[in-house]
Amino acid sequence: MENMIGARALMVALEKEGVKEVFGLPGGANLPMYDELYKSNIRHILARHEQSAAHMADGYGRVSRKPGVCFATSGPGSTNLITGIATAQADSAPMVAITGQVPVKMIGRDAFQESDIIGMSNPCVKYAFQPRDPSEIPEVVKKGFYIASTGRPGPVLLDIPKDVQQNEGKMTFPHEFKIRGYHPWTDPDIANIEKAIDMLLSSEKPIILSGGGVIISSTFPELQSIAEMLMIPVVTTFKGKGSFPENHPLSLGPIGMHGHAEANKLMVEADCVLAIGTRFSDRSIGTFEEFEKRLKIIHMDVDPAEIGKNQTTSIAVVGDLQASLRIMVKMLMKKAIKQTEENKWIKHVKEVKQYWRENLKLPKGEMTAAKILRKLREVLPKEAITTTEVGQHQMWASLFFDVIHPGTFFSSTGLGTMGWGFPAAIGAKVARPDVPVVDIAGEGSFNMTENSLATSVLEDIPVIVFLVNNSSLGMVAQWQRTFYDRRMIGIDLKNCPDYVKIAESYGAQGIRAQSLDELGRAIKAGLKSDVTTVIDIPIDPDDDVLPFVAPGTPLKDMILPS
Repeated sequence: MENMIGARALMVALEKEGVKEVFGLPGGANLPMYDELYKSNIRHILARHEQSAAHMADGYGRVSRKPGVCFATSGPGSTNLITGIATAQADSAPMVAITGQVPVKMIGRDAFQESDIIGMSNPCVKYAFQPRDPSEIPEVVKKGFYIASTGRPGPVLLDIPKDVQQNEGKMTFPHEFKIRGYHPWTDPDIANIEKAIDMLLSSEKPIILSGGGVIISSTFPELQSIAEMLMIPVVTTFKGKGSFPENHPLSLGPIGMHGHAEANKLMVEADCVLAIGTRFSDRSIGTFEEFEKRLKIIHMDVDPAEIGKNQTTSIAVVGDLQASLRIMVKMLMKKAIKQTEENKWIKHVKEVKQYWRENLKLPKGEMTAAKILRKLREVLPKEAITTTEVGQHQMWASLFFDVIHPGTFFSSTGLGTMGWGFPAAIGAKVARPDVPVVDIAGEGSFNMTENSLATSVLEDIPVIVFLVNNSSLGMVAQWQRTFYDRRMIGIDLKNCPDYVKIAESYGAQGIRAQSLDELGRAIKAGLKSDVTTVIDIPIDPDDDVLPFVAPGTPLKDMILPS
């Protein structure tokens, strides 16, 4: 036990948690922690907006699978974090957000830059702490990191009043602690795993639905083993894209609103689904009633609150996914179950897959979304990490960018946060500086956080922005064309700004690619560059994302290109 000020205790506690980098901005209420950060071994990465700092921490957390850390001051600094925190919560990303707060005696008096960030953030965090004495900080940090990273991961907020940062206290850094009411469910349900195996074996048309939980738990080998042992085709949710290699013979790609035609068609025909780490989002399965009335559902998830929330479940397997799937693999091996011959279902799956690969009509022309994303896949190393912004480009990536190396594709799915992809790519690059990182972007989203170019250049964090530029808010425009009788309003971005000049003004590399050859050279230039590269790729603003399942309709009513 030793005396130290709260801000110093915070840095020591973060170092004990293995924190090497934090993303953030200083301000009046968090200056004591910044003063101690200056003296620590932790690298500070200066964001240009607190929302971007949160997205950077989010991207870092998803890639490293350890909580990313972001700092903000009180008032507008902390409220600017909210969108980033909510994004992390919606996608189960581990994060610890640390905010400054006005002194304890000023809380509730409408002090300068005071905001009730605890009250505001409570709906979108796993937990929020506000230590009122410096001696509480070590335990609060320990608990915060534990909560953020265990069970179903998510964001935790630590709001530390300025006087608590400045005052001294007797510090004990705990190794053991108890959190009342928090008991992450981890032990596998062996009995129900056995029932699940029996149900799969008795089904004629089984299918695996792999969700984001598979990526979070890094359960890639186990998933692939089960699919291959039982010869079951695999579809994914969009958040689960990349949980199963998309060049694998059993892969059908994502289902849902912007899923692959073959995935949606075969999902409709299946009689049993092994759903792993998914919450059955409306964007994935269309209408809840239509989806479950014809299916036996085996639902595996670490979060018991997800069981039965959106879909009625025949068998529930609650527990750590990696442990559960490893037990399933061992049970299958013990039973010597390994399907080697193709059955009628697998033959049919291959036929449907081949049909849609050959007959899906795509827009003609050289610089279409399909062709430019396939060019990116062709040039990009398979282990490269990709993030996306939110919009048409995101859904084109779902359709036309195959993820080969599991766990290398990340997007804002639950909240659908425009502007997420670029700062998240910066965070991802900090977590994995050894691999290329590419943000598949649209200019509408990129506009929202393009000032993070300053962070990427000045902090020496080079990534590639693959900017699919149709000079419009493309997804809104598509909905206005489809559902609002082409009453177009608020979507024309009028080719402003010039993204090559924007990149160059920040000291980044800007390249405009207007042919596939130019695009291939631009991607290679970006891979070799020591600074961030923005590749501006003009495309037709009238191109739509198809296939498409309209909101509130079942997967079988998929709209196809004509």
